Order: sequence, then structure tokens, then C-alpha cells
Amino acid sequence: MSGPTRTVRDATFDVLRRHGLTTIFANPGSTEVAFLTDLPDDVDFVLALHEGSVVGIATGWATAMDRPALVNLHTTAGLGNAVGALATARVNRVPLVVIVGQQDRRHLALQPFLAGDLEGLAGRYPVWVTTPARPQDVPGAVARAWHEARDDRGPALVIVPSDDWAAPADDTPVPAPVVLHRASAVEPAAVDALAGLLAGAVSPALVVGADADDPATWAALVALAERLQCPVWQESFAARAGFPQDHPQFAGHLPAGRGRLRQALAGHDVVLVVGAPVFRQYPFEAGPLVEDGTTVALVTDDVEDAHHSPVDLAVVAAPAPVCRLLADRVPQRPPATTRSERPSPPLPPQEGEPLRAAHVMAALAQRLRSETVVVEETPSSRPDLHRLLPARRPLGFLSAAMGGLGFAMPAAIGVRMARPDGPVVAVVGDGSSLYGIQSLWSAAHYGCGVLFVVLANGRYAVMDRLAEQHGGGKAPWPAFEEVSVHGLALALGCPARRVDTYDDLVEALDAVVPTLADRREPLLLEVAVTPELTFQP
Repeated sequence: MSGPTRTVRDATFDVLRRHGLTTIFANPGSTEVAFLTDLPDDVDFVLALHEGSVVGIATGWATAMDRPALVNLHTTAGLGNAVGALATARVNRVPLVVIVGQQDRRHLALQPFLAGDLEGLAGRYPVWVTTPARPQDVPGAVARAWHEARDDRGPALVIVPSDDWAAPADDTPVPAPVVLHRASAVEPAAVDALAGLLAGAVSPALVVGADADDPATWAALVALAERLQCPVWQESFAARAGFPQDHPQFAGHLPAGRGRLRQALAGHDVVLVVGAPVFRQYPFEAGPLVEDGTTVALVTDDVEDAHHSPVDLAVVAAPAPVCRLLADRVPQRPPATTRSERPSPPLPPQEGEPLRAAHVMAALAQRLRSETVVVEETPSSRPDLHRLLPARRPLGFLSAAMGGLGFAMPAAIGVRMARPDGPVVAVVGDGSSLYGIQSLWSAAHYGCGVLFVVLANGRYAVMDRLAEQHGGGKAPWPAFEEVSVHGLALALGCPARRVDTYDDLVEALDAVVPTLADRREPLLLEVAVTPELTFQP
């Protein structure tokens, strides 16, 4: 008597195991029931209450694990809800394997209920999209999606009709490599060209970006910066930090407007950009990016960044080995006569003085350990965070390079799931929090000890400032001071409290921060702050 028929679902789980995709981040729908019901014992399921949170948690997890995460989305509604988060994953260069449910293949021609026109729904943000031609092609498509996601650093989508899972598998080879190694050798001519530029520079500078955020690249960049004795700038709107921001040669974050960008880089005849596009801007300003006479070179492993960056020389290669070779090749320069000064934190507010975001950042900076991952989504207070809360270790800072809201809360949860013994703090505006508030249920349910610090001013403060800068006209959007973020958190099962004074803030932080490494329960602090009066990206 023959054994049970091996199905496409069975074969797909074998592929998922081979590539370590045994945690499924999802919000289930009917077109995925055949895939999700009776999961094998070695496969975990993580529920979030909205698809944006699903992808956000998976993005944080994949970032911290440095490998692809597995996402399951429900046909048109699920994929549509997740598009903004998928766009963030693409711009943050985070690999995701995304299985999207589709209606039963046998009546798709009749456009049944829940059938979706899915292949173009997420636009160009996925690095790869496919609908397998046959059910038997699903395992191979998932295997290829893992390679596409890992190599192109973004979401790869496989659309699977619901009846495919029960179809019999065939015994043809899976059309994807079991193991794929990419060569990491650096072209000597490229290093020669870069070394020649830097050796001949009178006043070089470095600009670093999110793609330099790993221990090997940090070490190589520190060695190179100390050989060159030059300032090191962080790209604007970076998803991650590319250099230790407490290093004496760290100069700060580049301005996002061309006028101030030219001013920041003025006097430097050679600017080497590592792991960042050249240059991220917002909003538009006329004029060149740099002054005449400044040569800009780029080292990146992102071909797309290289193709659209207006530079004199671009090298597509892994940044760490290139910078390591450059540090060995360039001559040692004498110590710089001036060093970048770290800004002084503000003094605690005096009696009657309102609590400001800068006071909160300074209080956090005094207490957080260097290994803490700070996940940021507070647009009007971001300059204060950058100024007062430097990233001191790789993955010390995480943000959404895309700029869309709803990232920080779920991403912080995903980071904590991947690093259950590492402290994680999300610093979020109250307006931003409402885009990912459902994720707090997942934090509470799965025991993720994240500290969520919500800066509550009851309005979209950055939009108010932008409206004023646009000509002083009255903004049509109202404040939303009636919203209780800590009340919403409590309703979702997440412990929370409101903080209205500096003394209450200090008391709360002193109680919770020492517990962050071992904590198995989230906490949300809704901190009442006065709106910022200025905003300059």
C-alpha cells in the first residue's frame, strides 16, 4: 500500500526549512487557510492585527537577524494594506519572502469573490513578483524568492492560488540553488582610483549611510577616518547609522536642503560616500549639491544607488573590504586641529517650564545602555534625537528611510523578537503611533519587552511647521488632543501610563530602563510634550 501523497504544501515547507523560514508573520485570510491550518510543529506563527504591522514586525525581525523573514498576506486587501510597509522594507533594504494568497485557480477566469489583480498591486517596490504557472512550481518559486530577497535586499512576492497547496508535488528538482555564495573580492583598479583621490585630497570628508551599518564596516570606516583625520557625516533620513556617533570625528547628520548641504561640505575637495545614495534631499531647493571643485566618490553594494547618484566615481562593492583596503593604502595625516563638539544636553525644565522633546531625549541618553536599539519615528523631534541620543553600536538606530509612518512600533517588536535579551526602545510621535497602534497587541501577546516612548503633543507638529514655512497660511487639519494613546494601548492589552511632568518621566525611566534586557512585558509611556516651534530637516 502506498503512503500518503506528498503535496505542494509539504514540498514548500521543506524549502522553507532549508532556508530558515520557519516563523510566519501574518494576519490570516480565507485564501490562506489551506496553507496555515495544522502547521508543522517546527513552524511558528506570529499574528499582528493589521498587515502594515505584519510587515513592520517582519522587517524589524529580518533587520536584527540579517536574513529574510517570511510574510503571509491575504489577497488584494492584505497586500493592499501592506504596500506602504513593503515600500519601507524596500528602501530600508530588508529581505522579505512574501507569500500572497489568491482565489482558487480553477475559477479565476470567472473573477470570483476575493480574486485579486495582484502582480502589479505593490508597484515596483517588490524586488521580484511571480505567480507560478503550475501548483508544482510553488516550492521552486519560494526558493527563488529567498535568493531574490536576499541578493536584492527587498521583498520578493510569490502569489499562490488557494487550491495549489493540496495539489500533488512532482519529483522534478527545485529550480533554485540550495546554497549560493557571492564573490566578495574587490577589483584592485577600483581601490587604486579611490586611494588616489583620497591621497591627493587637501581636505577630505566621509559621508556614511545605512548600508555601512555592520561591525566590519564600522571598524573599517573608523580606521579610514582616523588615517584621514577627517570629519564623518551621516546621510540625512538614514534607516540606520553608518559610523559610531560618539566618535570624536563624527560631525553630525547632513542637512537635507541643498543650501545647507553645500555649506556643510564646503572646503572639502574630496567627499567619499560609503553605503548611502548621493544625496538624499527634502524638500527641493535649486542649485548644485556641492560647491565647484568638490569631487564626490561613492562606494556601495546597491547598484540602484550607484546608478542614480551624480558622482565622479562610483564603485559597486561591499563597503567593508573596500574601506579596509583604503585604510591600509592612504597616508596617515596629522591630527586635526579642530574636533566636532557634542552638543550639551538641555538642563531639566524649571518649575513652570513645559516639557520638551529634547528633555525626553536627554533623559533617555543618560540611562540607555550602548547596546540598546533605538527605533525612531518622531518627525518633528528627530533633530533632537540625532543630537542627543547617538548610535554607539551597529544597529543602535533604526528608522524608516521611506518616510512613511507606521514603521517604528512594529519594527521594534520584530527586533525584540529576534533579540529577546537585547534592550529595545521605540521613540514615536503620537501621530505616528496611530499608524501602527495595533502592533501593541502583538507586543503584549508574545511577551516583547519593548519600551515605547510616545511624545504626545496632540497634533501633527511637523505638518504645522511646514505649513508655516510654506507661507504662514492656516493649516486645515485640526489637533487631536482628545486621543489617549496610553488608553488605546491599555485597550490592546499593553501596559501603559501617561507622563505629564519631568519628575514623573525620570521616575518612570529609572524604574523601567534597568529592566529592558530581561523584560518580558512591553510598556508604553505617553509623555506630554509641548509642540516644537521650528522644524528644519
